Amino acid sequence: MFKKILIANRGEIALRIVRACKEMGIQTVAIHSTADANAMAVRLADESVCIGPPQSRDSYLNIHAILSAAALTGADAIHPGYGFLSENAQFARMVEEHGFTFIGPKPEHIDTMGDKVMAKQTAQKLGLPVIPGSPGAVEDAESGLKMAVEMGFPILIKAASGGGGRGMKVVHQESEFVEQYKTARTEAKANFGDDTVYMEKYLGQPRHIEIQIFGDKHGNAIHLGERDCSTQRRHQKVVEEAPSPALTAEARREIGERTAEMIRQMGYVGAGTIEFLWENGKFYFMEMNTRIQVEHPVTEMLTGLDLIAEQIRVAAGEKLSVTQDQVGFNGHAMEVRINAEDPETFIPSPGEIKMLHVAGGLGVRIDSAVYSGYKIPPYYDSMVGKLIVHGKNRAECIARMKRAIGETVVDGVKTTLPLHLWILEQPEFVSGQYNIHWLEKKLAAKNAQKE
Repeated sequence: MFKKILIANRGEIALRIVRACKEMGIQTVAIHSTADANAMAVRLADESVCIGPPQSRDSYLNIHAILSAAALTGADAIHPGYGFLSENAQFARMVEEHGFTFIGPKPEHIDTMGDKVMAKQTAQKLGLPVIPGSPGAVEDAESGLKMAVEMGFPILIKAASGGGGRGMKVVHQESEFVEQYKTARTEAKANFGDDTVYMEKYLGQPRHIEIQIFGDKHGNAIHLGERDCSTQRRHQKVVEEAPSPALTAEARREIGERTAEMIRQMGYVGAGTIEFLWENGKFYFMEMNTRIQVEHPVTEMLTGLDLIAEQIRVAAGEKLSVTQDQVGFNGHAMEVRINAEDPETFIPSPGEIKMLHVAGGLGVRIDSAVYSGYKIPPYYDSMVGKLIVHGKNRAECIARMKRAIGETVVDGVKTTLPLHLWILEQPEFVSGQYNIHWLEKKLAAKNAQKE
């Protein structure tokens, strides 16, 4: 087992990793920018190293500075968390080349799944259903338009190296195609340095269902059930829950087994998430995230497993701590993302938290690195915490989440907690009858009523 792990991240996920390491008896090194000198992970880690100024490119994306910090402190391994360099295959290779263990999958798997075209082809080859679309990259507007007409509108143009909705365009009719194609490529180039795009049939009312998987270096692979992440705004997840209110037990079992078999055939090591669109009882592979997810606590609440600790054990060469038959799912869990944003306009709200009171009680968990007096910097993602609850069923879970939101006080900055409370009171959410477009349409209707 590792003696010391450097955490190549910040915020709540850095603190989450520190906590797991402390329970495992592993020393920790927290890196930080000058803006994060007073971060909770920095305070609680055994050691800390400042690696640069506030801008991410000069600190949390500075591979040479991170590797130097690992060498300076004598770390055995590096945990990338999520975001930043977590899905950067070159970083993973350099970590290994410099004698450290990368707590994540093999670089070649990060490469394959980071390219959306290759990921789709790999998933199809390994037996997962995919959305009908172009066989590969769409090289020019003329050939793309021909394929789109054959597929039938609406269609979706997507950046091959993309994510978060950038470089993604819905085309509803033939006359829009050329302009939207050019725009998608321009956005893809600007955001990812790669203007490669591909096309898929656009699904009208799908749900976003993802399967948590794990593989080890001994050829074992399991799934840990699904999470429903259909409550979204601008392709960003807002509320996540498990189990999905849309799936039957049979559908859940089948898709779980198929995803586990896929990663077993790949020889995949570590944590990952296979993301699907689900519509009319059918699953369609969308992408794979080769890292731990923001919403991993939802799965932890249902299974009782520590997914960060599992990542560390697997990276150290141990077998998975459980077999598929030993994985149990208990009750219902839900997570809301607490962003430092205006809940109406979604404008970021950095600043000092003058007073913080977090919820507690049975089945309530808050993953956050903020505290009273903490100054939220303006340089990074606006998510400052996650509120997670567990109940014996979905109704109890919703009631508990509403109670927990009501108890939580964040004074000094605006947060999205009022938005979450509003979502939980909407009849479509309460009944479980929602899809990935529901929240945006609901917000648009809400705003229209104000005008």
